[in-house]
This record gives sequence, structure tokens and C-alpha cells, in this order.
Amino acid sequence: MVSHSFNDHDSKKESIEEVLENSVEIEEDLMRTYLITAERVHEDPELKERLENFAEGNAKRTKQLIDELNKEK
Repeated sequence: MVSHSFNDHDSKKESIEEVLENSVEIEEDLMRTYLITAERVHEDPELKERLENFAEGNAKRTKQLIDELNKEK
């Protein structure tokens, strides 16, 4: 019974790591999209700034997710 509990713990840990890894990928993709879009915006400086701020938020979340992943290991 103890080994079953151990396997459940490992399975949950792997599942959490998988969710965090997928979230990092999503945040990085969004960050790139916002930055690329911001670079293409020339006629609306406010929109450009908002997109850059969105990208900055994604960068912060990405770092937090990576920190969580490193704690799990």
C-alpha cells in the first residue's frame, strides 16, 4: 500500500510539472506575439505600449512558472 501512495505522489508531481511546462510555452508564445505585434504598430503609440506591457506581464509569469518548476525538481 505504501508503494501505491508513492506512485500516486509521483504521478501527481509529473502532472503538475506537465501543466507548468505547458503554461511556460503558452506564456512565451503570447509574449512573442505581443512583441511582434507591438513592433508592427506605428500609428498608435498607446496600443504599442499596451502590447509591450502585455509582453512584460507574460515574461514575469514565465519566470514565476519556471521558478515553480525548479522548486518541483
